[in-house]
Amino acid sequence: MASESALQPFYEQYTALSHAGLLPGGEIDWLTALRERGIGRFRELGFPTQRVESWKYTSLRNLERNVFHPATLHVGSVGVDTVPSLLADRAGHRAVFVNGWFRPELSSLGNLPDGVSLRSLQQDLEIAPRALGAYIDRIATGQENQPFYHLNAALMQDGFVLRVAEGAKLEQAIEVVHIAAPSEESLAYHPRNLIVLEPGSEATLVEYHVGMGDAASLANHVTEIHVDARAKLHHYKLQAEPESAFHVNTLHASVGERAFYDGFTLTIGGKLTRNEQHVSLDGGFADARLNGAYLQSGRQHCDNTTLIEHAVPDTRCREIFKGALEGKGRAVFQGKLHVHPDAQRTDGHQLSRALLLSDEAEIDAKPELEIYADDVACSHGSTAGELEKDALFYLRSRGIPYQTARRIMVESFLGEVVEEMTLDHLRTAFMQRISDWLDRKGA
Repeated sequence: MASESALQPFYEQYTALSHAGLLPGGEIDWLTALRERGIGRFRELGFPTQRVESWKYTSLRNLERNVFHPATLHVGSVGVDTVPSLLADRAGHRAVFVNGWFRPELSSLGNLPDGVSLRSLQQDLEIAPRALGAYIDRIATGQENQPFYHLNAALMQDGFVLRVAEGAKLEQAIEVVHIAAPSEESLAYHPRNLIVLEPGSEATLVEYHVGMGDAASLANHVTEIHVDARAKLHHYKLQAEPESAFHVNTLHASVGERAFYDGFTLTIGGKLTRNEQHVSLDGGFADARLNGAYLQSGRQHCDNTTLIEHAVPDTRCREIFKGALEGKGRAVFQGKLHVHPDAQRTDGHQLSRALLLSDEAEIDAKPELEIYADDVACSHGSTAGELEKDALFYLRSRGIPYQTARRIMVESFLGEVVEEMTLDHLRTAFMQRISDWLDRKGA
């Protein structure tokens, strides 16, 4: 466990915010019980050390050296004309959060189609607390030993709640922009997000995490997702926060019968990023794509830790993570496919590949299969290495300069996983961000 001095500020924040009535839903019994259980469990667990198996390759010492203050609604000035966008005019609907707080004056959600609602967590606690209580903390499994999940449960103040009614189709993507705005002190915020797709519905959600200041920040997100029978969710995320930021994202998703969850995460920012994703295939013929890419340089650290549960027969998943590391950039991939005893005819495949673009770059990969059924088709693999010398020589022999040839190969390498995204215009937007990163780094 981390030192008590690193944990004490969070205990004090919980007590102060609770006593001041600044934690939303203080009058809601189930939420109060969740918060109390969360801070209690966080006290027991603390921040994990590398002696914890799932954190073996990721150290939190740099995070523990900071004292983070709770972000308030009025910290950080952002104008409408300065709100960044990943999709630009292709975003049909946009919700903007600044330091974890929903900012309606910066958002544009007035034209959502019938059967679709996107509200802030605070709004939903006021309008439909009972409906919210039917999902919050009920989708997640295996969270008992996730300290950041419990810290979020205790200190969550805002976030987004997306609901898509049975049979509804969201034709245009919703973009949720999370901005870490400038501040004179290090800020922490703990957004709690919920996505519910009812039977036969379909939606595309794009999350864009970006920062505008240089102060250290801790964004501790928890997202729970319920994809009901025959529903389809395309869920894409870009993490492009400053290199002073600590970003922890814990995701739990349940995928129903003949439903489809299409997830993709591109990580190019942050000092330390932990993407922890748990997807449970709970209905027959459920299908999941859980893919990602990362670009890290300097002393950036990106940890992708995933678990896909094949809980019933006849489920399918594909998981591909690819990355490129410059300087002393470091990455971690820990992925497990867990096939339950009755989950016959499981079809699951997992692959991790990394390019090491410098002698000091490092990747730790730990792919796992845990199979308790005998009629399955499962595979996993992991590779790491330098750019292929023969291919590089071929490009240079055609008159292409070394740096240009190197860049072409990196873009092509990462483009293969971006191509796994099912929507064309989003593939283009994410590839552009990869190109922009390579331009900035001179790669």
